[in-house]
Amino acid sequence: MTGPAAGRREPAEERYEAVLLDSDSTLVDSAGAVRRSWEAWARRFGVPVERLGETHGMPSRQTIARLDRELDLGLDLEQAGAVFDEIELGDLDDVVALPGALDALAALGDRAAVVTSADRALASARLGAAGLPAPAVLVCADDVERGKPDPAPYLEAAARMGVDPAGSLVVEDSPAGVRSGRAAGASTLALLTTTPREQLAEADLVVPDLSWVRFGVDARGVWVSARD
Repeated sequence: MTGPAAGRREPAEERYEAVLLDSDSTLVDSAGAVRRSWEAWARRFGVPVERLGETHGMPSRQTIARLDRELDLGLDLEQAGAVFDEIELGDLDDVVALPGALDALAALGDRAAVVTSADRALASARLGAAGLPAPAVLVCADDVERGKPDPAPYLEAAARMGVDPAGSLVVEDSPAGVRSGRAAGASTLALLTTTPREQLAEADLVVPDLSWVRFGVDARGVWVSARD
C-alpha cells in the first residue's frame, strides 16, 4: 500500500464524521455493464466507440453533452440521455460487490453515504444486484445540477448527513471523483479498481480496494486503518 504524498493528510491518523463513498467500481463492480451500455448507446447514435473518450466517474448526460459538442452530433440531449438510462437499467449482468465493500458498509452503518454519478433508479438497482444494503444517504446524478468533478455531489451528501465536508472521508476510484472530493474539502481515499496509481496522485491515500482498509466507529468518530 502506498501512503499519501508529502504534505497531505494521513487518513489513518484522523477521525471522521462520515465516510462518503462512490458506488460504481468503489463498492460495486459494474465495469462490464458500463462498457456494454456505452457501446450499445454509441451504436444507436452512430458514434464510433473509440471516440467515446473518458466516461467513468461522471454523469452520463455530461458525457453525452461533451460528445455532442465534440462530434457535432446534433442530438436531442434529453432523448439521448433517456436512451442511455434505459440501456443501463436493462443490463445488470455480472454486477457484484467489490472486495471489502460489504464489510465497509456494515462497519460504518449510518455514518456512510453513497455518492454516485448514476441516477437513483440505476444506483439502487446496482446496489441491490450486488447484495449491498441501502445507505443512510444516497446522492445521485439527479440530485445535483453539476456532477463530478464538481464538488456539488459531495457537498450535498455532507449536508444531508449533517456533517462538515472537511470532516469527511471521500472514497473514490476515478480522477474525477477524487477531484470532486478534494474540491469539497474532504480527505480522499482512492482505490485502484479502474485507474492507474499515477492518475490518482491527488488522493491522500491509495489502496488496491476496500479490502485493504478497515473502518470502525468509536466515541471520537469514524476511524480507518490499513490492514496488515
